[in-house]
Amino acid sequence: MARAIWSGSISFGLVNIPVKLFNAVSRKNVSFNQIDSRTGSRVKMQRVSAADGSEVPYEAIVKGYELSPDRYVLVEPEELDSLDPEATHTIDIEEFVDLVDIDPLFYDSAYYVAPVKGVEKPYALLVQAMEQEGKVALARFVMRTKQYLAAVRPQDGKLLISTMVYADEVIPAEEISELDGLDSIDVSERELAMATQLIQSLSATFEPERFKDEYREKVLELIERKASGDTTVIEAPAAVEETKVVDLLAALEASVAEAREARKRHPAVAEGEPEVAEASKPKKRVKKSA
Repeated sequence: MARAIWSGSISFGLVNIPVKLFNAVSRKNVSFNQIDSRTGSRVKMQRVSAADGSEVPYEAIVKGYELSPDRYVLVEPEELDSLDPEATHTIDIEEFVDLVDIDPLFYDSAYYVAPVKGVEKPYALLVQAMEQEGKVALARFVMRTKQYLAAVRPQDGKLLISTMVYADEVIPAEEISELDGLDSIDVSERELAMATQLIQSLSATFEPERFKDEYREKVLELIERKASGDTTVIEAPAAVEETKVVDLLAALEASVAEAREARKRHPAVAEGEPEVAEASKPKKRVKKSA
């Protein structure tokens, strides 16, 4: 049974709906301990002084913000505690926006929002009203002494809340020089038609269950084999050399043909699915507007 990680209420206007938050995602990472290969015992980390290498007791450690090499501003725990946001235990909705207005780049962690027993009706009313209007609520709330910006959105009759990064935490695309000048690149109509055809050939309905973390599964399989006494050594696969695309159009045509054959073998392809039309011959070059 899932356990709530936060409890409080959704607040907008004069309305308050008591709710609880539950994790919507459970990471499945494989973690390892560091082991001394000579003795088989775990390796412990020690906090040591960079000045003389001596171990530093925990009570002597303070936080320091580096201004320049070897120059720090020391901050006491009490000073940071005085800056903690007030734990209001409310998800304060500030405004409602369209979902398409939020770039997915801003989303961080997701949680289920569940009503407290006895307030299911106002919760359901809010969900249905948001679904009908096609809106997402932008809100602020405090969890574990940190204030979050969050998006509250309806999904299949329930609410989800996703914490968000702030605008100054997003790296502007203009800082990536490799993205400069892409708007001025010319592509021919035939190249565009072939690329569109390839996209259509690979289009499908998203089925998350089809995608597995193959690396994690292989690591767990390796651990199980070694735990059972299997000492077989598996050699690493040979590195695949990357080849540069010399003829873009030829590569697109080959990719479309391969995608067609793959879809014919795929059981999800419906019978009688229309073939994608052949790309037209080149007529003129089209330029993507800036």
